[in-house]
Amino acid sequence: MAWANQQIISKLSELPDEALKAYIVNPEWTVAEILRHILSSADWLGSHLTGVPKSVFTQPTSMHEMDEFSNKAAIFDDRLLSASAVLDGEVTYEANGKSVTQLRSIILSQAILHATEHRAQLVSALELRGFTNINLDYLSMWGFEANFKK
Repeated sequence: MAWANQQIISKLSELPDEALKAYIVNPEWTVAEILRHILSSADWLGSHLTGVPKSVFTQPTSMHEMDEFSNKAAIFDDRLLSASAVLDGEVTYEANGKSVTQLRSIILSQAILHATEHRAQLVSALELRGFTNINLDYLSMWGFEANFKK
């Protein structure tokens, strides 16, 4: 997940600022908002596992902010990766004013699946608007392995 997030952000930074405004159907779910949502969700889910308070930040308005978003993604993804080393068990956290108890493994799985879903949404929005420099086939587990083979 961390590798794929970094790949998306890197490729996104190669595009003009206009790409951040791309959307599929709902104009409120732009590429900029989807990117913010991916990172914010990783931060939120990681906070459930570690107790580190979640951050508040806004969506990017230009590609000049991609280094900042890359750094945020690294922090949030590293936190999730560290949390994955802890034995599975229940954690309790507050969500929407309610106390929720969930297995650590479910939270970690949700983090991965959620990011994957929204990376696909982000790329679909880009492609619909003519920005085609990101190929999701390269962001697979096989792409990850090929990138790190020695």
